[in-house]
Amino acid sequence: MTRPEIQNSVKTGNFNTNYLEVGQENGGVPVIFIHGSGPGVSAYANWRLVLPEVGKQNHVYALDMIGFGYSDKPTGDQVNYGIELWTQQIVDFMDALDIEKANFVGNSFGGSLAFSMALNHPERTNLLITMGAMGVEMDIPYGLNEVWGYQGTRDHMAELVDLFTYNKKFASEELITTRYEASREEGFHEAFSSMFPYPRQKSVNNLSFPDEKFKTITNRTLLVHGRDDKIVPKETSLRLSNLIEKSDLHLFGQCGHWVQIEKSGPFAELVNDFIAQNS
Repeated sequence: MTRPEIQNSVKTGNFNTNYLEVGQENGGVPVIFIHGSGPGVSAYANWRLVLPEVGKQNHVYALDMIGFGYSDKPTGDQVNYGIELWTQQIVDFMDALDIEKANFVGNSFGGSLAFSMALNHPERTNLLITMGAMGVEMDIPYGLNEVWGYQGTRDHMAELVDLFTYNKKFASEELITTRYEASREEGFHEAFSSMFPYPRQKSVNNLSFPDEKFKTITNRTLLVHGRDDKIVPKETSLRLSNLIEKSDLHLFGQCGHWVQIEKSGPFAELVNDFIAQNS
């Protein structure tokens, strides 16, 4: 049986990266999508509703970060999880596929990695688009602490999906089951537990940059946030909009942390328009 979440594999440093690819090679600057850090996440789970639409106008890639989805999930002495590892994975991915420069779309944790690329590899980074982005220095929000403290049960997964969504039609039994089963994939729980150990504020700090750093970003940036986000509050994107000079801010009302799911159509249109207008 074909599994749409498992498509291509490439060697990135010492690890194998699973990735999805959509669109045409002549679609201009490639677009790389970076998922969030919730349990059971993968590039497919995060972006399945958006990739086909954005791929109509662009050449799109979406990768599973190390430890997530269907990429390698090393533990113990094999790996040191943190922003340096994941940023290097993105650079290695681009090198392996001969991608000189990319536009980045990052969700939550993925937003922090997009900012890391802009700050540490500006020559490889074009436009930035983030939703519910981490990256600013902050105390760990209650919702994020719950997500990173995933207990490995279906009941807790149901609680987390409820936290992620504003419109509860998206907190379906099917989605809960899908995410729960994905979180039971071999090696996931061990890797996930080692990524964000208690006290989890240390992991927030690792994925954050001082305000002065954000003031140095010169990339055109679109900051998107759900107004009713309980995982990463909208105030983070409001703050980023004041720090990043060339930034625009779009708030979706009646929307939680999963903009790409609850507002998939309007979000895809927003992405396509932003890229087209800045090409």
